[in-house]
Parts: sequence; structure tokens; C-alpha cells
Amino acid sequence: MMNQSGKNLLEKLKHKLIVSCQARVGWPMYGAEIMAAFAAAAKQGGAAGIRATGADNIRKIKERVDLPIIGINKQFRDNYNVYITPTFESAQEILEEGIEIIALDATPRKRPGGETVEGILKKIRGAYPNVLVMGEISTVDEAEAILPLGFDIISTTLSGYTEESHEVNSVNLELIRQIRRITDTPIMAEGRIMREEEAVEAINAGAHAVVVGTSITRPEIITERYVKALKDAKETQFPFTALNAD
Repeated sequence: MMNQSGKNLLEKLKHKLIVSCQARVGWPMYGAEIMAAFAAAAKQGGAAGIRATGADNIRKIKERVDLPIIGINKQFRDNYNVYITPTFESAQEILEEGIEIIALDATPRKRPGGETVEGILKKIRGAYPNVLVMGEISTVDEAEAILPLGFDIISTTLSGYTEESHEVNSVNLELIRQIRRITDTPIMAEGRIMREEEAVEAINAGAHAVVVGTSITRPEIITERYVKALKDAKETQFPFTALNAD
């Protein structure tokens, strides 16, 4: 059963924005110092929380901001599709950094070492009873399957990123509505939220809070959108034409 501090944390996040500050090796913004700077900027802009991956990034972010952190530990391995906190060991690495919420892939897909969602969740509950645990799913069937496990939060993060949800290419408002119909468990809306209006729509659909990453912390992707829009626009779409020198 969730304690009072957990309830207070969820209340602070209710209908608020959480900014995902992540970058992989090879991306222009990769680096713990850069992630901490993004987190500081997000706080200045009014974000209520931060989502981050890896102990090094989380540690640096905590040095810069005092916002609650949703921690994950992305680990990509051959032969396994699960990469968001796939094992208890990967969870423990970031739990030791003092995060408030830990998120893990809660789909039924195979994990390294034969571990299961149930087993990982049980170990987290036993060793870190005050941390909220969020299950990340891609379909309403996956959400329904984990309800008996007692996750504190359900997230739509994986919608559009699994074989079962490959047809999804925009914010999945219907998934949020479907989950809300079967449970009162708080829902974090995440994935493909590109505009402010979509964040509002997610809350109206039943989300407890929204998590936005790419559209805030991926300047290369944001730049591409502007470049493509201008490239695709025909000359007649612009209200002015270039003035002749003479």
C-alpha cells in the first residue's frame, strides 16, 4: 500500500509536466553535464519533475535540481527487446542514487537472466519500500495484465515501440482512455507528445501527468522539423516574395 509520502508526491505531479532528459552515446547532447543543464532549464521553465536514465546522469541532475526524478536504466542487449530497466541489478544501480520513482518495462517480453516483471517488482518492494514503481506498457492488454502486481503508476511510454503497437505513430490518447476505464492507477502519458495541445489532450483523456522528451530536449530533431517544413512549403505559401534589387 502506498505510503503518505508517495501520495504527496503524486499530488505534486498531478496534471503537471515532467521533462525527459536523455541522450544516447553518439547523440549531440550526450553527457551527464548536458543532461543536468537540460534539467535545470526544465525546472526554470516550470517542470514538476525529471525523467532520466543511468546513475551518472541522475547523480549530476540531482546536483543541479531538487525536482523528483523518474529514474530508468536503459540497457540495450542482443537478443532482448526489453531495454528499460530490464533487470533488478539495473534497477538497483539507479535506486541507490535516491530517485523517487523507478520505471521499468512491464511488458511480458523476455528479459536477461530469465528475470520476470513480478520478480523485479518484488525485489524492489522489499529493498526500497518508499520508492514508487511505474510499469511501462504499450497496449491496454499489457496494462490489464499488470494490475494484479500493484504498480503505483502505469505509463504509456512503450506505445508505438513494440511489435504489438507498431501501428501507433502519434500520442496514444485512446490507450490512456482505455486504461482509465479499467483502473484508478495513475497514468503517466508519454510518447510522441509533440505539441502543447497534445499534452492538454492527454490530461483530458485521463492522464495523471505528462512526460515530454524529444520535443524539448532533442534540438537536432526540433531543427529537422523546421527545416522540413520550410523545404516542403511551396513558394505560394509564403506571404511575401523577395524584392528585386532594382
